[in-house]
Amino acid sequence: MSNLSFVKTDRAPGAIGPYSQAVRVDGWVFCSGQIPIDPATGDLVSGDIGVQTDQVLRNLSAVLEAAGGSLDSVVKTTVFLADMGDFAGMNEVYAKHFGDHRPARAAVAVRTLPKNVDVEIEAVAKLS
Repeated sequence: MSNLSFVKTDRAPGAIGPYSQAVRVDGWVFCSGQIPIDPATGDLVSGDIGVQTDQVLRNLSAVLEAAGGSLDSVVKTTVFLADMGDFAGMNEVYAKHFGDHRPARAAVAVRTLPKNVDVEIEAVAKLS
């Protein structure tokens, strides 16, 4: 692929498998899913869905910044929830992080997420 580069930052959790935090190609950034891990300690963040979503979006923001973007450059997200009953709580925190920016989004309930967390979010962004 042309201009393919891998994004890595210590301000977000490192990959826990054979993948990259994000891949940048031709002005696009494809971010791997982020879960609520504190990058400073490597520990899972405990708390309700709001607390977990906040950490996930701070991690995602750090990856996007390392790639040269921000949450404002996101065009599409996918939210994975262990329980669709957590949708409203996730959505409230999600809206605060994105402000008036409204990327396309899918939200799906899944049976299990890595490390048994309640939320994971991935994103695709377009750099200027």
